[in-house]
Amino acid sequence: MMARHDFRAMGTDVEVHLEAVDGVGTAAAFAEVECMFERFEQLFSRFRPDSTLSQLNANGAAQVSDDFVTVVTLALKARERTGGRVDPTVHDALVAAGYDRSFEQLPTDGPLRQPPSPTGGGVRVSGRRVELDPGTRLDLGGLAKGYAVDRAVELLSRYGACLVNAGGDLAVGGGPVATVWPVSVPTPDAPLTIGVRSGGLATSGRDKRRWRRDGAEQHHLIDPITGLPAESDLLRVSVAAPSAVEAEVLAKWLFIAGEDEAAARADAMAAPSVLVTADGRVRLAGGLT
Repeated sequence: MMARHDFRAMGTDVEVHLEAVDGVGTAAAFAEVECMFERFEQLFSRFRPDSTLSQLNANGAAQVSDDFVTVVTLALKARERTGGRVDPTVHDALVAAGYDRSFEQLPTDGPLRQPPSPTGGGVRVSGRRVELDPGTRLDLGGLAKGYAVDRAVELLSRYGACLVNAGGDLAVGGGPVATVWPVSVPTPDAPLTIGVRSGGLATSGRDKRRWRRDGAEQHHLIDPITGLPAESDLLRVSVAAPSAVEAEVLAKWLFIAGEDEAAARADAMAAPSVLVTADGRVRLAGGLT
């Protein structure tokens, strides 16, 4: 029996599906997942002044939890792996672009109050202590959301086949190897359905989280090289990977890289990808046909 539970956390809608044997433990499992997401929001939200992330950004150093250390470490590895294209130190650049509060509270237009902000500042992890270079602040939103999805699937897999979707970052697990989840990926003409057997899928794009400042469109995917919203010729990228965290990193990396480099990288990594260009074309890469 397939059961579904929906709730809101980490600034997005979360959708949980679980096929537990005879429904045993379903309600308790859903409650545990919702509690887990709430805990991660308390760790990683840059909009909660009392969150661990906000305290770290305000003070420049903090003793943190094991989960926080794990996510910061994953973010630093992503920065190294992508040559700085996916960088956790884009906090001030996001604020400069106008993303200074939760998205639903953003005014549709207004003045740009700050110049582009530099990225690439130093971040040091020693045990459970994280230290930032002066003037460096972190944004861990997308990667933390992928991490929460992966942990939720890990928890639910004890009960049966499951899928967790947090605003387009999703993962599946549990159940027999033959279980295939049909996942709908939006394209300009009609949704494209991808069968996901294991791991995760993430979508990054500039078509939803966007606003205007001084009349110019802004979005949340910062190019760390310029400190500005990325001027990509892509509108949206969806990528399947062994985990939601991995898919989140790849989707952002490919989006910022642009169409041709994204397709080449997806092919080289055998990462199934759907690239939607700014002019409305759909390009499949990474083994998708």
